Amino acid sequence: MRGTVYKSTGSWHSVKNNEGVEFECRIKGRLRLDDLGSTNPIAVGDVVEFDIENNTDSRNGIIIKVHDRKNYILRKSVNLSKQTQILAANIDVLFLVITINNPVTTTNFIDRFLITSNAYSIDTVLLFNKMDSYNKDKMIQLDKLVNLYENIGYKCIKVSAITGLNIKEIISLIRGKTIMFGGHSGSGKSSIINCINPELNLKIRNISSQHLQGKHTTTYAELFDIDFGARVIDTPGIKGFGIVNFEKNEIGDFFPEFFQNKNKCKFNNCLHIDEPDCFIKELVSSNKINISRYENYKQIITQDDLKYRQ
Repeated sequence: MRGTVYKSTGSWHSVKNNEGVEFECRIKGRLRLDDLGSTNPIAVGDVVEFDIENNTDSRNGIIIKVHDRKNYILRKSVNLSKQTQILAANIDVLFLVITINNPVTTTNFIDRFLITSNAYSIDTVLLFNKMDSYNKDKMIQLDKLVNLYENIGYKCIKVSAITGLNIKEIISLIRGKTIMFGGHSGSGKSSIINCINPELNLKIRNISSQHLQGKHTTTYAELFDIDFGARVIDTPGIKGFGIVNFEKNEIGDFFPEFFQNKNKCKFNNCLHIDEPDCFIKELVSSNKINISRYENYKQIITQDDLKYRQ
């Protein structure tokens, strides 16, 4: 029987078949062994084959096969530094939720997420949340951030889960698609999803008088069927995003402003660090490439262990 993974909670996975019937499934032992590099060989969004346990009336099953993924979001596992974690699979659009206060989303975090989504050909939209809570100075800071990423070519939307600002625009982008929401803990992912589809009533907690936004209670990624033929994946908030399974000379290809100009460097294998006659560094010096983007790139190239998993 074929189905889609809607939730994974360690040993058990909630799988819906094509008729919408939900089963609780375990993984066949061999599947665990085949993917020792990952903390979760089965991810939310995976299309799987499974057998029913014991009798035809049972709602328990065993996953025997994972179909090829069209894409996925992968990061370094925090607790097991030599393993990876698949946040979600088979995504049409990624919404990265960004806040400039409570909590602060750094450009380093944003750029790491974007490298991975670009590498796996996932359309990405940046949602700047909590627009109802920023003072004048914060608004200036936010507008600079929006301009930075819009100029590179990313779609940016200013939203508020409190006032409903631009929620209709989000809805127009997700009809008939599978959407993943990613971002820091407390950035308002679940609150935005509740705005889109209030019937879901996803849990949020600890409403702060400072920023009027709930902190997440999502502990596992979970897929939800919502109105207008869309499916939404809510993911746990994460503190950091370690990228993995890249060669150093690939990283620049996932910075669009680098990729467009890399052939203008003197050396074909230029990493844009210490090489002479580097056109990318010239663009940085002339403020045509944002310095924060370049510094984030340089940190990844020089400090990250990009390919520890073979």
